[in-house]
Amino acid sequence: MNKVYLSDSGPKVSEAVYGFWRWTNNGEQTINQMEKIVNLCLELGVNTFDHADIYGNSSIEEYFGKLIKSKGVKREDIVLFSKCGVRKSNKGYTYFDNSEKYILESVDNSLKRLGTDYLDIFLLNQLDMISNPEETAQTLRELVNIGKIKHIGVSNFSVFQHQLLESYLRKPIVTNHIELNLANTSAIEDGRLDFIKQRFSKPLAWAPLAGGKILDGTDFKSAILKEKLAEVGQKYGANIEQTAVAWLIQLGTLPIIGSLSEQRIRNAVSATEIKLNHEDWYEIYNVALMK
Repeated sequence: MNKVYLSDSGPKVSEAVYGFWRWTNNGEQTINQMEKIVNLCLELGVNTFDHADIYGNSSIEEYFGKLIKSKGVKREDIVLFSKCGVRKSNKGYTYFDNSEKYILESVDNSLKRLGTDYLDIFLLNQLDMISNPEETAQTLRELVNIGKIKHIGVSNFSVFQHQLLESYLRKPIVTNHIELNLANTSAIEDGRLDFIKQRFSKPLAWAPLAGGKILDGTDFKSAILKEKLAEVGQKYGANIEQTAVAWLIQLGTLPIIGSLSEQRIRNAVSATEIKLNHEDWYEIYNVALMK
């Protein structure tokens, strides 16, 4: 698999990224499953892995760190993302935290769990409306200056939130980790995609198949999309999944694969080699725009 620069300031990443968002902690079962998935990713040339402090109640990073160490993988041969910002209260609701204390603790804990001295990219996940953005930016700059993180990214930020943080940072934000798929093209319509490209960066697209909704075709719109993807895909010798991911890649995005299925991972990776012509790309997009 080809490696591409995520932005004009780096880093270089695989064209598809593997993310652990949907993973849960099932002990030995998770450890064994992770070994199979990571082995497959490395075999296919996917060397970029997306983590967060809360995935699997903070266990996934630790399992991954131990696995990479046991395999003797060189740190410079993989690219590690992690993020923080989303927290769960004792009462069960979600809230956001961009405070200095939380960011510093989160980065240190992620480094310890992953068994590394640095993160290639640290992403701030969701804007905390009551934290001081100047303090948040200063904290992120300091983490870059001392080498604990190499690059700064954001996740699920609007254009104005992206601009707000960047105005205090004085360092480039290299990506925005956004939901983008044929069932949810809002990032195209609301300008987020264009804004990221204006910054000479590539967006990370999570849920590239809308959590399997497009493959299932269980509602009217996803059923129509599934039919169109099958029709267009025949011209390229591609299945529905490969065609949907290829459509995303041509937007200049990097898909984040989260599947536990070996075949689905192979499909997503092979989609990087498919290039739809203009007519076919827009034919699919017109179906996606249907209400």
